[in-house]
Amino acid sequence: MGGYAVVGAVVVAGILLVLAAGMTRRLLAPRAPTRAKRTTYESGVDPVGRDWAQTRIRYFVYAYLYVIFAVDAVYLFPWATVIRDPQLGKASLVEMGIFITVLVVGLAHAGRRGLLRWV
Repeated sequence: MGGYAVVGAVVVAGILLVLAAGMTRRLLAPRAPTRAKRTTYESGVDPVGRDWAQTRIRYFVYAYLYVIFAVDAVYLFPWATVIRDPQLGKASLVEMGIFITVLVVGLAHAGRRGLLRWV
């Protein structure tokens, strides 16, 4: 039970720190609400036009492909440290080969469908 008590104490301490920071901000932050401060903005620019705009789905595909390759990089670094282990070397090499093959097949599929063109 001692381990759970430590985890519980850390969670309680984290919650108390967040609450203390919020209360301190509320006490010390200046308040001068004006009409200009209450208007909405996007990326520091005043909104122009309607409140809804369509976005091309292609940008989400680029973001998804980035996430795939970022995850790939996260798996490749630990694998590089295990590859020299005599007991895990061959098995991890086969597993990483399968993993990279799946990624290459996905990339080839995305390229064949024309999702990798910027135009």
